[in-house]
Amino acid sequence: MVASAALTLASPCARLAGMASPQAYRSSFHPSPPRLLHSDRLPGRSVGLQLLRSGPPLCSLSPARAVAVDSDQLGSSPPTDEGKPTKYYFVVANAKFMLDEEEHFKELLSERLRLFGERNREQDFWLVVEPKLLDRFPGITKRLKRPAVALVSTDGPWITFMKLRLDRVLAESFEADSCKEALASNLIDLHFEKPEKWVAPYPKYESGWWEQFLPPRSNTAVA
Repeated sequence: MVASAALTLASPCARLAGMASPQAYRSSFHPSPPRLLHSDRLPGRSVGLQLLRSGPPLCSLSPARAVAVDSDQLGSSPPTDEGKPTKYYFVVANAKFMLDEEEHFKELLSERLRLFGERNREQDFWLVVEPKLLDRFPGITKRLKRPAVALVSTDGPWITFMKLRLDRVLAESFEADSCKEALASNLIDLHFEKPEKWVAPYPKYESGWWEQFLPPRSNTAVA
């Protein structure tokens, strides 16, 4: 029995001695090699790596976006007087609002004209006073105060952009066989009185600023 007890007491001591050995110490604290985490634990990292390796180029554009960029950079084809009709797009509102109250309208047109000059592009947008194109749209005509002014262009995406930037304008499109037909106008003399009080920190635009955006006289039919 004494021997049995001695063996029983010796077993824990032996185990402790084995654990305390240098070899066991190194085995217990030796850093294990890094394990790769499963991809589902880091979905963002996994997806990012997949895009970098096999995905489409980051600079690729969707078709809709590419069309918008092409339209802005290259511009629509200038209107021609040849056989095939050209599609025109426009926004329209009463002249008082468009030319005298919508203060940033002039800046938008001036910036567009400057851009065309830098890129040596032919102007493809015009302001048309009392446009005859309204004869095609009786529904729009009923909703307009007169006189009216239309911004006409061959660039559909840009006209859509202008509709979003301007307030209280109506938009439509039509086809015409010639630029002269599309920009025909019952041209009248527009004059807006200056307000008695002007509280804005900048001067009000002078009346007649829009004349540089009117079509050439040869393309405008005056009633």
